[in-house]
Amino acid sequence: MKSDQELKNDVEQELLWDPALDSRNVTATVLNRVVTLEGSVRSCAQKLALQKAVQRVAGSRGVVLDLVVRAPSPLRHSDEELAAAILAALQWQEGLPENAIGVVVEHGCVTLTGTVEYGYQRQAAEVLVCRMRGVVGVANQIEVRIDPLAADVSRQIADALQRRARHESGDISVDAHDGVVRLTGVVDSILDKRVACGVAWGTKGVRWVVDQLSVA
Repeated sequence: MKSDQELKNDVEQELLWDPALDSRNVTATVLNRVVTLEGSVRSCAQKLALQKAVQRVAGSRGVVLDLVVRAPSPLRHSDEELAAAILAALQWQEGLPENAIGVVVEHGCVTLTGTVEYGYQRQAAEVLVCRMRGVVGVANQIEVRIDPLAADVSRQIADALQRRARHESGDISVDAHDGVVRLTGVVDSILDKRVACGVAWGTKGVRWVVDQLSVA
C-alpha cells in the first residue's frame, strides 16, 4: 500500500505527464490516501480532466476538488453564442432525448432544466456541457421522471453489479426508495466505486444516487 507521500508524488507526476492539463495553479495534498486538489483552473473542462487524472492513479481512497474556475477575461464568446452551441451539442449527443433539455446562460454559468427518463442522461448532459469551451459553471436542475412501473430497483441494481463485478459484490448494499438509491459498503478501488454508481444511474426509475461506498 502506498504512503501518503508516495501517492502525492504519483498524482503530481500524473498531472505533469498529461499534456491536456494545465495544473500550474493547482496543488495536491494527500491525507489518509484522500487526494485534495486546490487552486484555480480556466474552465470546467479542466476541472473535470484533473479529477479524471487523479482517479487514474492507483491507491487513492477518494478525491476532493477545491478548485475555482476563473475564465479568461474578457470571455471569447457571448452568452447567446454559448447557449446556441450547447443546445446544438445536446441535440447531437447520442442517448439524450431531443428538445427535452432547456439551457440558460449568464456570464458563462449554465443552468440546465427539463425532464429525462434516466439518471445517466442527467449526468451525460452535465458532463457534455462541462467540457465545452467558455463554460464557467453548471447548475444541473434536470429532473428524472420516476417510473411507477419499475420493478424492484434494488434487485435490478444488485443483479447488474453481480454481472459486472470482477469478484463477488456481496459487500455492496443497495437501498432504493422513491427513486433515490443509497449505496453502502466497501469496495476495493475507486474504479469499483464508479462502476457501482454507474450501474445505479443507468437503472430506470432512479432519479438520484447517494454514494456512501468506502474504498478499502
